[in-house]
Amino acid sequence: MENILFYLGLTFLIIHEMDAIRCKEWRILPLLSLLDGKNGQTVFLFMHIPLFVWIFYSLPPHPGSDFFMVAFDIFMIIHIGLHLLLLRNKKNEFKDWISWVLIVGAGVFGGLHLWVGT
Repeated sequence: MENILFYLGLTFLIIHEMDAIRCKEWRILPLLSLLDGKNGQTVFLFMHIPLFVWIFYSLPPHPGSDFFMVAFDIFMIIHIGLHLLLLRNKKNEFKDWISWVLIVGAGVFGGLHLWVGT
């Protein structure tokens, strides 16, 4: 399990996406925020299917997985900043410790994987 730090970060991000349904994240995202509640939730939910298929397909032993994992590590770090930028949005419900453990956990493990793995 040489990529355990990456997989921990990915796991935190996947659980964060589950939490994003609870927190109605689509209401603070560009374009999706234009949809009403049920339609926004439905689009947000189903757009994760191709996203996760692409992520899982891009993992080892796929050629180019090393580049993908580095890029995804960087995304997990940037993702913390995106949530900080949206923190004051009145529709943002990522306010409790559970949400922030998931958001920061993904970024921390992404950063650790970059540091140790490269």
